[in-house]
Amino acid sequence: MVRLLAALASTAVILLCDASPAPSTHAVHEKRDVTHSRWMKRDRIDPTIKLPMRVGLSQSNLDRGMDYVMDVSHPASPNYGKHWTAKQVADAFAPSEETVESVRNWLVSSGISRDRIAHSDNQGWFAFNASVHEVEDLLQTQYHRYEDSETGHSVPACEVYHVPKTVQRHVDYITPGVGLRAPNRPAHGKSKRMKRDGSARHDPIKMAKMPVRVDYGNVSTCDVAITPACIRALYNVPLPPKTAQPGNSIGIFEDGDFYTQEDLNLFFANFTPYIPQGTHPTLDSIDGAVAPVPVTEAGGESDLDFELSFPIVYPTNVTLFQTDDINYSNGNLSTVGIYNDWLDAIDGSYCNYTAFGETGNDPVLDPTYPDPLPGGYKGQLECGVYQPTNVLSASYSSQEYDKPEYYQRRQCNEFMKLALQGHSIFFSSGDTGVAGRPANPRPNGCLGSDNTIFNPRYPDSCPYITVVGATKVYPGKTVFDPESAANDPAGQPYSSAYSTGGGFSNIYSPPPWQQSAISTYFTDHNPPYPYYSGNDSLGANGGLYNRSGRGYPDVSANGDNIAVYVGGQPGLSGGTSASTPIFASIVTRINNERLAAGKGPVGFISPVLYAHPEVLNDIKNGSNPGCNTDGFQAVEGWDPLTGLGTPNYEKMLDLFLSLP
Repeated sequence: MVRLLAALASTAVILLCDASPAPSTHAVHEKRDVTHSRWMKRDRIDPTIKLPMRVGLSQSNLDRGMDYVMDVSHPASPNYGKHWTAKQVADAFAPSEETVESVRNWLVSSGISRDRIAHSDNQGWFAFNASVHEVEDLLQTQYHRYEDSETGHSVPACEVYHVPKTVQRHVDYITPGVGLRAPNRPAHGKSKRMKRDGSARHDPIKMAKMPVRVDYGNVSTCDVAITPACIRALYNVPLPPKTAQPGNSIGIFEDGDFYTQEDLNLFFANFTPYIPQGTHPTLDSIDGAVAPVPVTEAGGESDLDFELSFPIVYPTNVTLFQTDDINYSNGNLSTVGIYNDWLDAIDGSYCNYTAFGETGNDPVLDPTYPDPLPGGYKGQLECGVYQPTNVLSASYSSQEYDKPEYYQRRQCNEFMKLALQGHSIFFSSGDTGVAGRPANPRPNGCLGSDNTIFNPRYPDSCPYITVVGATKVYPGKTVFDPESAANDPAGQPYSSAYSTGGGFSNIYSPPPWQQSAISTYFTDHNPPYPYYSGNDSLGANGGLYNRSGRGYPDVSANGDNIAVYVGGQPGLSGGTSASTPIFASIVTRINNERLAAGKGPVGFISPVLYAHPEVLNDIKNGSNPGCNTDGFQAVEGWDPLTGLGTPNYEKMLDLFLSLP
């Protein structure tokens, strides 16, 4: 396919198809209603040109994924904790034999001989080469050429195509099809390693000067600076055990941001003397990624993640999933996708996994390897080279609005499969309240023609991950007082405003384990804003949020005034980038105790926590403003800014040790 795309690109045109009459035995399978102005329609193309066709086969049992997860994750299930193997997952969702044979028979009966059809190793798709004439007959369509005025590149696509009605339910998608996706164009000129653009990866790290000298064991100044001692006091976390259970680890995802050992050593020396100098994460380098870096290139995100996780889990292992080579990390090759390279590396089947009209990495959104630029990673995309850890923590995200829905749904399915296999996956809820990150044409990060509609986060809306919001010990309060939702006006203490993210998805509905909590929230604490129902009605009747969406976050933890060392200097940092590794590390500690008791890891924890919110500290004060509103309010029970609340280690440990 790559060679053909290159050949088409050399003509600076794209193939595209018009609608043509189809027999009554066929149905429209995909249709593109709008063509972006960047694409210019050209002539019909030579019918003898060969196209690399790929037919994605409908997977089995995807509609049962939620039930499967509930079966192994809900505390009332007799199968709680009986997590699946990777083979069980692959077998459960592979296309059925009926699907494979139905699609193959259709192709063969249409003139595509069996010896021309390749079936992928993961059984997810058929591939074959066919002339334009053959494809037009096969799909009851016509191909034309379109030119991409922005990049000069070209890709196959079509406006509409048909398949037999008897086959339609067995076909996920066909490509070249309706998609108009131009390859990325390299942007040259940078040589020094820099952090990848935070606007596309994670909320800009918030940093402020350390206002006072903080003693590592003193919890009387936790309203000024949160140290490891403050976290232990807030959440009843004892000092780490002397021994770590084999195979237990917390995995930290990083992309375009790098830790430095000098900062970790300074932090350990000043705040956790029980951690030896030189302690560092185990590096799982993905696609040429490098870490650590010199102290002059220290990344605030990475330093923060490890300075929070090590004090809680030591001597348990911390694994660093550092993703992408220097050119993609520093922006020399521009991409806006995220997580696919990481998911490829920890699940080899994902590299060629077909779902929602896409197979493998997106040719536009994701990095492509081998990297053509000097100094880039010259190997092939890494698939299945690492094992996923029991707990996975990621403080990087963007907005649902900024990624195609097919891209998000494909990743969410992978998170579902990881949950089935017993992995706990945590993501941060964002730092801009009910808004997204400010960006042109959304200066306040909000949606709609008047920039007033709340902007939900991605991948936070995926129901199979546990999303973590942020709390704060406000001035004059102690670690023994209830916390409040994190909300800082600009300059107090960070240069930009910060409020914990939360809201409702425009893509996903509330999962079963969350439905009661959301219903109670709307009944007892109805937000004072108009709403709409469903993504298709975005902003209808002046609505500001989707009343029928999956709510987030699920839980929260402290994420403000965190004592850190970055670039060799002490300071304060804040954001849900802090709360996420805190909560994930506490779950890692619980896993250590379960393993010591001869039990397995807790796996996907959200169903247990929604069934037992009493093991969390309910947060009842604060708001998360954005989009020219006060946002949502923290209330009794679940709310869309602090979730169910912050961890109480002792109560959580007792609960999870009582489960099979």
